[in-house]
Amino acid sequence: MQKCAVLCGLGAYLPEKVVTNDDLAKIMDTTDEWISSRTGIRERRVVEPGISTGDLAVQAGARALKSAGGEPVDLVILATSTPDHPCPATAPSVAHRLGLLDTPAWDLSAVCSGFLYGLTAASSFIAAGNARRVLLIGADAFSTILAPADRGTRPIFGDGAGAVVLRRGDPDEPGALGPSALGSDGSLRELITVQAGGSKEPLDPAHPEQEGRYFTMQGRSVFRHAVGRMTAVAAEVRERAGWRPEDVDCLVAHQANRRILQAVAERLALPMERCALHLDRVGNTAAASIPLAMADAVAGGQLKPGHRVLLTAYGGGATWGAAALTWPSVTPQPD
Repeated sequence: MQKCAVLCGLGAYLPEKVVTNDDLAKIMDTTDEWISSRTGIRERRVVEPGISTGDLAVQAGARALKSAGGEPVDLVILATSTPDHPCPATAPSVAHRLGLLDTPAWDLSAVCSGFLYGLTAASSFIAAGNARRVLLIGADAFSTILAPADRGTRPIFGDGAGAVVLRRGDPDEPGALGPSALGSDGSLRELITVQAGGSKEPLDPAHPEQEGRYFTMQGRSVFRHAVGRMTAVAAEVRERAGWRPEDVDCLVAHQANRRILQAVAERLALPMERCALHLDRVGNTAAASIPLAMADAVAGGQLKPGHRVLLTAYGGGATWGAAALTWPSVTPQPD
């Protein structure tokens, strides 16, 4: 029988500091009603100065490894758009801090789709026999790249990390990953971007407030493309899995915005009660969004062993993806 990747460990970590909508209303032109009615977000977690994406990733990774029984892995993938440094990658440091010495590790950048890109990459390594167990972490500290007074982005994003361990197993056992699909369209790169700080537009030390150093997003266009792409790729994966809409027990979609989640669920003929939803408490946590939502759904009893789960996301690039799996009997190590 052909081998495949099986989810066997789950961990989550959120920084301690809570920023409510009322907290933001004290420092920018906004209100709790304005934010919550447009996004569904009431509060988010943010890192304190000195805490990095790598720190979040280590905490989530350790919890996932413990959830999976503590056995070492032979590959570490860190999905993030907010690495600790432009160079080197953050993943090798995370692996070292987790005691995974000499383990191959790399960063993967697909913004909010990063976890699904990592899931497909990890699955491919396992199926090809190039890895036996993989630690996949989605972690971001988006608060570090947002303009302090930008009411278009700062209320939306939060910081956090989620992780899973995947092992080599059989396609018919709980936790086995089913079909997946990925896509990208580079012509939409301006929709979600940090213009400065790369090789094309390096940071200018003479202009610390250089235009382009902060994250920007064209919200209306992102909404339209995200709904279309997430719906289409999720429907494709669902059909390849042989599932009807009513067969899907839980949709775990990237927690971008409640309106996006409602629109995607409606187009997939899924009631909202079958959708994992926790962005009201954490905001959009980018690459950490899906594993954090999975951990929250398990803790709340929404996600149970045997459930048929559909994952989907859309992110900067533009990138998108989806995957299907049957939920295993896994004991998560939550935040």
